Order: sequence, then C-alpha cells, then structure tokens
Amino acid sequence: MDNQRPVAYATLLTADSYLPGVLTVHASMVVAGCRYPLVVMATPSLSVEARAALKGRGIIVRDVETLRPDDGKHTLDAADVRFGDTWTKLRAFELVEYERVVLIDADMILRRPMDELFDFPLEDGWIAAAHVCACNPRKLQHYPTDWVPENCAHNAVQGPHGAPPSPSAPNAPRPHRQLNSGTVVLQPSLDALGAIAHLIAASPLVPTFAFPDQDVLSHHYAGRWAALPWKYNALKTLRTVHRNVWSDDEVRCVHYIFSDKPWHVPRGRAGEYEEVNGWWWDVYEGLCRDMAESDPEGLALMEKYVARA
Repeated sequence: MDNQRPVAYATLLTADSYLPGVLTVHASMVVAGCRYPLVVMATPSLSVEARAALKGRGIIVRDVETLRPDDGKHTLDAADVRFGDTWTKLRAFELVEYERVVLIDADMILRRPMDELFDFPLEDGWIAAAHVCACNPRKLQHYPTDWVPENCAHNAVQGPHGAPPSPSAPNAPRPHRQLNSGTVVLQPSLDALGAIAHLIAASPLVPTFAFPDQDVLSHHYAGRWAALPWKYNALKTLRTVHRNVWSDDEVRCVHYIFSDKPWHVPRGRAGEYEEVNGWWWDVYEGLCRDMAESDPEGLALMEKYVARA
C-alpha cells in the first residue's frame, strides 16, 4: 500500500471530556504501526486548548457542523444521553478530500494495524461494518426486545477466524441486519451525506432509533453493507459473552462500549474487564510520559477527565 494515498481514519470529538479517548486511540495507532493519518472531526463546542493538544500530536483537525434531528423529534433513554452527539459522526461522508475513510469511535484502541481495511472490497454506494452484539448482557430494559442471545449474529461465527453471517441472509433475525458503527469503512460522498441528512430530518422512523447513527446506517444501507469480522470492532463484552469467537491474538481494534469508559475507571476497579481496560491504560500511560515532555499543558487538560483513584 502507498502511504500517500488519499485515505484516512476518522473520529468525532465534540467535547473536551473525550480528549483522553481520542488521544489514546491515536497513540495506539502509532504503537500499532498504522500507516495512515487520523482526522478528528471537531464541532464548534470543542475548546481551543483541546484543538491545540490534538494538533500537537500531529492529528488532523477538520471542523464540522453538528448534525442531529430537529429538537423534540428524537428522545434518548436517560442511560444513553451520551449518544446525543453521535449523529454527527455521519459527517465522515463529507470528508471528500479522501477516497476512503475508516470511521472509528473515540472509545477504542488498536491492538494491531488494520490498514488493510482501506483495500477491503467495497461496491460503489456500500459501506462495511461489523454486526451488533444483540445479547444485551446487562439486561437493559430500554434495548430492543429482539436483542436476545438467540438472535445475535456472533453466535453464527465459527471461532475467531470464522466469517460473519451475511446481513442480507433471508429469514435471519433482525439483529443480523444491524451493524455496530464503532468501525465503518466508507467512501465519502456529498450525495450520500445529503441522503442521510434528509433521512434524519424527515424519516418517520427517526423517533424509533435507539442508537442514533448506528440505526441510521443500518436502515439507510439495508442490503448495501458488507460484514466485517468481529476483530475490527471487538466489543469488550464479546470476550466474556462470545468466548468461542474471541481471541486476544486476533483483535485489531477494541471497543469499550457502555458508559464506563476506561478513563472513568481507575486501574484495579474494572472487575471482569480489568485486563481489557488494562490494555487501554498501558497505551494511555505511555502517552502521558510522552506528553509530559512535549505538551504539559495538553497533558494537564487531558488528565482533568481521567479517574486516577
């Protein structure tokens, strides 16, 4: 691959409180040896100081406007208010200076490079993503009623190297047609963004979406998304819920789903996720040592949002 290709990883940052996540995912990319840049889509709500910390790490900052439904059109459960900004992730489609983008969430780290996604076979007008895990291990009452283990697409995967089921398989449970938007391979297009923005503004389905950008993509790209293997969006829960699928050695990208992000939970207090959270902390502490020398002001800003005890 040519590292001068116009391709990039991208993530969204709307608030300084997620700065530890973004800087750590970038640090993990550097450690893993990724060859392509990270673009941070920054909304006007992001502070000048946070922008400086990003640029100090060599991260490209791209200004974007907030994208969301009109006020009152969509309501999130109180447990999921953090999803209120995630509609704006779909601004990745307007990054038309790149021929392909791998959109990743800020609550992730890369364990191994995954630059091969820039060569993943993708038809025009399609995207690629991994399936949701519909097991609902925390038994959250506001989750969709068909999110039960027997409907989970990951149950159809035969071991760590197994191929995921097709999202277009006839008679499959509805969750087999739903993607997790933590990692999305896409081809930027203003036409695509326009269609998505129109859906958000006008579709009567929007009030039913429990997971904003994720449900938009699952609906808009129904029959037009290719399934990625679990390893490119290794939800932290898969390690315990789908032990037959998970392998530490196969993981490319760990996704720290739910509200208890690693920077909210000090070392030694993550229970069943202690080892997986420890991977995040290893990267973060290396980043802190580097920033102590190169950017103490940025380090101080980042540390404001990290639980140490």
